Amino acid sequence: MTKKIAIIGASGYTGAELIRLISTHGQIEIAALAANSKAGQSMAEVFPFLRHLDLPDLVTVDQIDFSQIDLAFCALPHKTSQKVINTLPKDLKIVDLSADFRLRDPAEYKKWYGNDHAAVEMQAEAVYGLTEFYRDEIAAARLVAGTGCNAATGQFTLRPLIAAGVIGLDDIILDMKCAVSGAGRSLKENLLHAELSEGYNAYAVGGTHRHQGEFDQEFSALAGREVKIQFTPHLVPANRGILSTGYVSGDAAEIHATLAEAYSGEPFVEVLPFGETPSTHHVRGSNFVHIGVTGDRIAGRAIIITALDNLCKGSSGQALQNANLMLGLEETTGLMGAPVFP
Repeated sequence: MTKKIAIIGASGYTGAELIRLISTHGQIEIAALAANSKAGQSMAEVFPFLRHLDLPDLVTVDQIDFSQIDLAFCALPHKTSQKVINTLPKDLKIVDLSADFRLRDPAEYKKWYGNDHAAVEMQAEAVYGLTEFYRDEIAAARLVAGTGCNAATGQFTLRPLIAAGVIGLDDIILDMKCAVSGAGRSLKENLLHAELSEGYNAYAVGGTHRHQGEFDQEFSALAGREVKIQFTPHLVPANRGILSTGYVSGDAAEIHATLAEAYSGEPFVEVLPFGETPSTHHVRGSNFVHIGVTGDRIAGRAIIITALDNLCKGSSGQALQNANLMLGLEETTGLMGAPVFP
């Protein structure tokens, strides 16, 4: 039986990516698309690359009849998402792509996002949406909180290693190169072509990036003690992709073996042969993660390089993977498309 879904925030990059993926799904029907700022327009007007699809026109959220909807994706900015989700039917399954339910402690949410949590009573039922590590909880959940794209990349790199105790916990460094689509579709001066192209820059330097809150929460819970990593993201003039270079202490061969074993049954995570490293080109437009491990010239140090597509596996692909589980569908449905190369 076909499941009917709604996408709230369909005029942004993650909303469009959801539509692209669902268009070949076969078991999900897009019954409603909401984007308050573009209500009344067709998706062909907003995103001409979707012109070939028979899609409903954009409406405001209050125009959707949610009694006919099996699951809603909420692809709105943080703060806005909490307010909108708080008004939706309490029995509606929801996958939230924003940051609004990722942090379990409302005080941590205020610390990293600067405003009070507007749906504290709902936070308790939210399940963190990193599918490979919360699969059973997600399948039984009503509300799933998608991860940050940087947070997902770093966790694919480090979670199995922290859990297995094969790396030092006090000297972890993650250096990430992040494509511009991670900043969303809103107009920003520093993202103009003339100011972004032909160079790249670090941002949120010194541990101020909001996804650091997810690293603190998840890694500390895994280790059973406080874990704080060094993390610096860099904005690069590319449309899609994240490439993370992780620097850790530990035996490189053991680290590689630990990752290979942890992900051996995962359909979307590929651990490359020891010494090989991935490129964002190898995962572009797909729900796949590629991880490479190599030793360093300094004994007892290892380098782990991880690549994923920030819009797909880092956001909308992850959201669809979670929705499949929540709706009782095969987890990989709609997501096995090969990466786009070159």
